[in-house]
Amino acid sequence: MRCFHIQPKGVTELADPPHQAPASGFVWIACGRQELEAEQAQVQTALSDLSGHTLVDLHISDLLNKQLPSHFDYTSDYDLLVFRRLATSQTENGIAEPAQSLAQRPKRSGPPVLRQIDTSPVGFAVFDRVVLTVHPAGCAVLDHYAQRLLTAPSANNRSPGAHLPASPADLMLRVVHHMVDGYLDLRRELTRQLDHWQTELLKPRARFQNWSTLLEARISLHQLDDICEDQRSAVLDWIESLASWEADDHNGGLRGLELLRVRSRDVLEHIERVVHHVRRLEQNAETAVQMHFSAQSNRTNDIMRTLTVLTAVFLPLNLIAGIFGMNFQFIPLVHQQEGFWWAMGAMVVIAVGLSVFFWRHRYLERSSR
Repeated sequence: MRCFHIQPKGVTELADPPHQAPASGFVWIACGRQELEAEQAQVQTALSDLSGHTLVDLHISDLLNKQLPSHFDYTSDYDLLVFRRLATSQTENGIAEPAQSLAQRPKRSGPPVLRQIDTSPVGFAVFDRVVLTVHPAGCAVLDHYAQRLLTAPSANNRSPGAHLPASPADLMLRVVHHMVDGYLDLRRELTRQLDHWQTELLKPRARFQNWSTLLEARISLHQLDDICEDQRSAVLDWIESLASWEADDHNGGLRGLELLRVRSRDVLEHIERVVHHVRRLEQNAETAVQMHFSAQSNRTNDIMRTLTVLTAVFLPLNLIAGIFGMNFQFIPLVHQQEGFWWAMGAMVVIAVGLSVFFWRHRYLERSSR
């Protein structure tokens, strides 16, 4: 468990949660999911000391649930947001037995970019003077943002426009914004991978073999679409709840409240960009598959057309050979010395004539690539 005291002049990491709310700023308590389960009483005591309220049992169950989708809920004392982030590890380990895996996700086939579409929930409990965040084990989001706060310049050396979080809700939105940026980075890798597959699918002489990988990609895109829709619904519910807030010292006054609404809409806009891009990737993948089968169908039609033309060319020749192969005693040209050459000449003329005819009518012409 990590605890931070955030105030306008700087950020201080505390060894333990304070027993009372600070005179200025607010407190950020960050813990792992397994830590919350093991030290639930201590966390509830810290929340009670800092805000005078505790989490209800149902919300604690939500924070401990590793399969919970993104959603928003609230009480008269605090707001609760669960937001799924891109997972970087394949297991979650307990604090009592770090070597024992508690949640082993199934291995995915295909390129590494598809294995990144695996998410874990991050929970936020936002009080007036304290925010509790619950992360999966080894959460890079927590480490990155905590390091960013601790290394932030002082108020005197800070560049214009760069401010520390002014309220617990502001901190929550900044962390959520950082998680959404992870999806924006992933979409670039997915675009490159799908572009490569499209190129492979449309090669005329290549035989595409990675159908299982492509199917895995389509399933992953559907999963990512569902995740982003849940995120969008949760943020919309948060914005709707934020509209009923009144400006006070806890949220930075009127200006602070307006900044919260602006930052919330910015997060929503980023999520909608991811949703739009994912759906476009799904359409591109489906279009590439349809174009592949269309190209294969055209190639099959070309082959059948060529075979049909060859059959049409050799059919008169087979007819001539069949006529002169009959077992009749009197057949013209059979008993003449030049009869063989007349038959061969007729076959050559017919074959060349039919070939020229089909060529001029473009039956022997390759379709353009």
